[in-house]
Amino acid sequence: MRLEGKVALITGGANGMGAEEARLFAREGAKVAIADVREEDSKKVEAEIAEAGGQATFIPLDVSDEDQWVKAVSQVVSHFGKLDILVNNAGISGSGEKDFGSTEAWDRLMDINAKGVFLGMKHAIPEMEKAGGGSIVNISSISGFVGQSYVHPGYNASKGAVRLVTKAAAVQHAKSGIRVNSVHPGSMPAMLTSGPRGDADSQEARLAAIPMGREGRLIEVANAVLFMASDEASYITGTELLVDGGFTAR
Repeated sequence: MRLEGKVALITGGANGMGAEEARLFAREGAKVAIADVREEDSKKVEAEIAEAGGQATFIPLDVSDEDQWVKAVSQVVSHFGKLDILVNNAGISGSGEKDFGSTEAWDRLMDINAKGVFLGMKHAIPEMEKAGGGSIVNISSISGFVGQSYVHPGYNASKGAVRLVTKAAAVQHAKSGIRVNSVHPGSMPAMLTSGPRGDADSQEARLAAIPMGREGRLIEVANAVLFMASDEASYITGTELLVDGGFTAR
């Protein structure tokens, strides 16, 4: 098992990519803390992992709230004894915003997508140092590389911030044995906060822009996150892993 003996905290673990990552990490031997604001969905994932023979626990967490981060990290360490891996997966989409000039939307996107990642690293790193090292994987997006006409610019700004704060943390904490990398999914199944994807023609055009001709699967992102979190990536830090079907290669 690739994560045997590891303890992982995954934010946004109740649904979508986060839930897929939680299930995969548990199958690979990790003890998983599922951190989310959605208690019912999180507990369903927790139960699925337990039924499959894994270990998981739900931790309530609004990633934009620093006090909740303090409590969440403390709960993980109290429950499992340490913290080895942090996956900053929680995030909201910018495609559901109708007013691209909305300051309120900008603040909300930056609070959850960017500030949430910063707070997670701030409070997880001291525990990783106590454990002798660790791995942080921050989920960004292709939107951290390119501009898009159909999302609020705060989404691109927040995901670009994740990309660069990852590099800063990687440089600052490398000598503590802590690796920090980012994973950048391309077109994926809609998030809970995603807006409408348009008509059949716009969907066809979206897929045509992807060299592989299809959107990604959640497990394909989870596998990339697993690699970056595992000791197989022991000499990789401060880098980006694009999971986008070749979209940004054009």
